[in-house]
Amino acid sequence: MRTRKITAPDSHDLKSKYSQAVEVTDAKRTLYVSGQIPVSPEDKVPEDFLDQARQAWANVEAQLRAADMGLDNIVKHTTFLADRAYRAENSRVRREILGEREPALTVIVCDIYDEEWLLEIEAIAVA
Repeated sequence: MRTRKITAPDSHDLKSKYSQAVEVTDAKRTLYVSGQIPVSPEDKVPEDFLDQARQAWANVEAQLRAADMGLDNIVKHTTFLADRAYRAENSRVRREILGEREPALTVIVCDIYDEEWLLEIEAIAVA
């Protein structure tokens, strides 16, 4: 599988670490990960946003592992935020988790299914 960034992020936000577009060639498998919520395997929801974001990403990673994939396979992810106020913290955790990876991304501010959840993350991965 090969991926190629089509265009770089806008120069005004180089810290974002994402691609405006990602082209995938020669992929044999595509995984669509449903919105992962900030609930642990023990059915616990962390109280603060940073821990909820880390838990949601841990759940994304668990789905990837179940399909014999990892973070390197993500080509696109969407984060749904319960409030615009979480933008900076969301970016911080995304950079912490993804490191130098730069998949395409979308962030949407919306009502979340459960009021206790502050975000959901869905992803598309290829191998």
